[in-house]
Amino acid sequence: MKQTLPLGRVAGIPLRAHWSALGIAALIVLLLGTTVLPQAVPGYGQRQYWLVAVVTGMLFMASLLTHEAAHALIARWRGLRVGSVTLWVLGGYTELEEEAKSPQIELATATAGPLASLGIAAVTFLAYLFLPRPALVSSAAAWLFTMNLMLGLFNLLPGAPLDGGRVLHALLWRRFGDATRADRAAAGAGQTLGTTLISVGLLGAFLWSWLGGLWLAFLGWYIATSARQELAIKIARAGLRGLLVGEVMTPAPDVAPAWMNVEQLVEKVVLNSRQTVFPVVTFTGAPAGFVSLDTLAAVPPEHRNSTRVETLTTRQPPVRTLAPDEEATLLLEQAVQGQPIAALVVDGDRLVGMVTGADLGRALGQARLRTSADATS
Repeated sequence: MKQTLPLGRVAGIPLRAHWSALGIAALIVLLLGTTVLPQAVPGYGQRQYWLVAVVTGMLFMASLLTHEAAHALIARWRGLRVGSVTLWVLGGYTELEEEAKSPQIELATATAGPLASLGIAAVTFLAYLFLPRPALVSSAAAWLFTMNLMLGLFNLLPGAPLDGGRVLHALLWRRFGDATRADRAAAGAGQTLGTTLISVGLLGAFLWSWLGGLWLAFLGWYIATSARQELAIKIARAGLRGLLVGEVMTPAPDVAPAWMNVEQLVEKVVLNSRQTVFPVVTFTGAPAGFVSLDTLAAVPPEHRNSTRVETLTTRQPPVRTLAPDEEATLLLEQAVQGQPIAALVVDGDRLVGMVTGADLGRALGQARLRTSADATS
């Protein structure tokens, strides 16, 4: 997720905040300072309300981070590779770089976050009980208790991509011994849950609170959409399983030497090729990025002779390269939406192929046909 602010590390796992999380934090502080706390405990000065609102807002964002960090730490403890933890507009996201190898591992990872939120709810409830009332601080503790309780329980709703959907997936996987069957069931539950939330949210927008209703409808839309996308990715990963990158790639593609000017490239390579994108290579044959037909066509004819290919090269940091003997499922993990090349394929330091979106689509289509043929035989 781009446009993030680093927050540090826990057990070597990067913690980040997307700019949208900062907006949500500001909104929470605003609501606490102007509405929630003044209505709950009137009679304090505005400076006191704002001070407690800022501290409470920071504690709530910390509780969201704790929820996601719990997922990450348990996943790391159970042997899974964890990329990062990111806070964003809808809470948080833990990037797992591989799927759970067993339903037991998935169940432990999925339940860690809600249990952390419910644990924080218990601590803040005890703080509310023992702090003097109707003090401003005890009111803030009550709000933190309510929000963390809701966070923990809501995430346990049985539908992907919520934690409860992962719990459901793990339980079905353990019962039936079929991860693919569990994928479809969890995704179906997620779409049903999302549709229900959309309906309730739209109804609530007309009958109760338009802001709360629209937010619930948006949340339902996100859940339903994410459930469909997650199922599509899992089906794609299953289709590519067993294939190597070398079986998917376009071998020995036409390349664009970085030292050439555009005029030379067009005359010697582009006009004689069927490709729409060309890997850019250095003198040693190492990949440096790629250049597309659209990029080349945008160079005015009078400037083509003076424009070198290396100045037009689209680089993808970090450079996404794979070896031909690596598993093709890695293509799904490395692909960037909107980029014409899913991966550059190298053998040692030499470019030997590329995987385009068309290559990936063809491999997935063939996998679906292969699965259908196996089912009817």
